[in-house]
Amino acid sequence: MKADISAEIGGLILKNPVMPASGTWGYGEEYAEFYAPGELGAVVVKGTTLEPRQGNKPPRIAETPAGILNSVGLQNVGVEKFISEKLPFLKKNKCTVIVNIAGDSVDDYADVARRLMDEEGVSAVEVNISCPNVKKGGIAFGVNAASASVLIKSVKKEYGRPLIAKLSPNVTDIVEIAGACIDSGADALTLINTVRGMSIDINNRRPLLPNCAGGLSGPAIKPIALRMVYEVKKATGADIIGVGGIECFEDALEFIMAGASAVQVGTANFYNPMVMPEIIAGFGEYLEKNKIGSVKDLVGVAIR
Repeated sequence: MKADISAEIGGLILKNPVMPASGTWGYGEEYAEFYAPGELGAVVVKGTTLEPRQGNKPPRIAETPAGILNSVGLQNVGVEKFISEKLPFLKKNKCTVIVNIAGDSVDDYADVARRLMDEEGVSAVEVNISCPNVKKGGIAFGVNAASASVLIKSVKKEYGRPLIAKLSPNVTDIVEIAGACIDSGADALTLINTVRGMSIDINNRRPLLPNCAGGLSGPAIKPIALRMVYEVKKATGADIIGVGGIECFEDALEFIMAGASAVQVGTANFYNPMVMPEIIAGFGEYLEKNKIGSVKDLVGVAIR
């Protein structure tokens, strides 16, 4: 009997538990020469806003030991062009599409969600609560439970399909914020977004990134992400997509055992374009070798 590598996240059924992290895989066309995008459990597209954004001035990426810092600034084509120019490719390739959404205000998020609700071919939204709320002085929506709750409730009113909240690790108590998101209508959670950090060019005595700080991703943050997945799963029992420093099947399996039902791969896509198909194959081989019927049987097995 062939092993079952399907996954379920917030009511969304996936053929396998592997997908790209938003912003690291574009809209899929860039990787189509390597493998069919439809092979993935889902495709999470770039952060999508109400209007197009040019992003931050370069340089936007700085390499660090065991990872990279990025300050891209949510460059994207905007929701209307995504629907007209990017979504058709994904639909043609029979992808399960998750749209990461972002904005400067609660109304921005709600408007994007409302527009996506009308589109066949969008299976879920992933709400990036790490964005700054310009109406509240630039404080990120996800830094406290109250602001996260308001945002998720507003999006949920406009979007009737699965809603996934992507949480920031740059908080005091991620369990509290995770609980607030679930209580406010989120069907699942993505843990974690990037960790705030910086790097300095000692030759010109300035930060490497024009914005000074950026988001750290890659293997350096894996222990942080794994711990947060474990804690949130243990406390809430919520469906979780684990992300942060996954480079191989073994990394992905750790997240599953910590409580994630699926995983996202980010930085590793930049230097190994075949990393996600390799991880998918790894799940099948591991289950058959160990005579385990389903990936679902491994979710949270490490939790005590």
